[in-house]
Amino acid sequence: MADETGLFVYGLVPADVEATSDAAGVGDPPGEVTVIRHRDLGALVSPVPLDAPLGRSTDLRAYQDLLDGTAAVAPVLPVRFGTVVTGPDAVLDLLRPHHDRFAAALAEFEGRVQYVVHGRFDERVLLRGILDENPTAAGLAEQVRGRAEAASREPRIRLGEVISQAVELRRETENRRLLDVTADHVVATQLRPPSHEMDAAHVALLVDRDREAALVDVLEEYAQHRRGLLRMRLLGPLAPYDFVGAHQLAG
Repeated sequence: MADETGLFVYGLVPADVEATSDAAGVGDPPGEVTVIRHRDLGALVSPVPLDAPLGRSTDLRAYQDLLDGTAAVAPVLPVRFGTVVTGPDAVLDLLRPHHDRFAAALAEFEGRVQYVVHGRFDERVLLRGILDENPTAAGLAEQVRGRAEAASREPRIRLGEVISQAVELRRETENRRLLDVTADHVVATQLRPPSHEMDAAHVALLVDRDREAALVDVLEEYAQHRRGLLRMRLLGPLAPYDFVGAHQLAG
């Protein structure tokens, strides 16, 4: 029925976590966030019509804002975005059989948050460097310069392949360099796939809260050092999306 209501599940937390009065859930209007508890575990939930379309950008922001805000004060195990169950009993059916595994994971992530570093090459600077350093690319570029696309199809295709390979090598180097400079400040790292052909680095970092400031300092110094070639962006603190999830733990 159109008026049937379920529960949108955001994440799992220790049972002593309380939903703040300003916590806003998904939907329009936003659902009220509450906590369903089982022993020392809790699940952050909010009501949502079972036939409601989910996946709007505002819903994703609400989901992330709630989890990131929670991660700033307590450990949280994200539940996959879009998870809707029929009611409190279904939430308990998730918590009960996996209690020990969830509790152990919450203890492991106590006092830890995630940051994401995203770097993108300046395309003009990068291409100029590739042509300066790669005689094959420079020769192909000379072959296509000033010629119509139809008349230079083969060298254009080959040039694109050479540049793509060069970018991939530089991306691997940049990710490795970033992991090296942050190694002493993080608990774990996770490479993310590139989201754009000019991506230079895309790395998730898990850090203890008492090391956050040191990590940010290192990343700011790194960004300054790479300035001109890269545009760097730092996101965080965030919930540990790349390192744990309730669905993974539940198998």
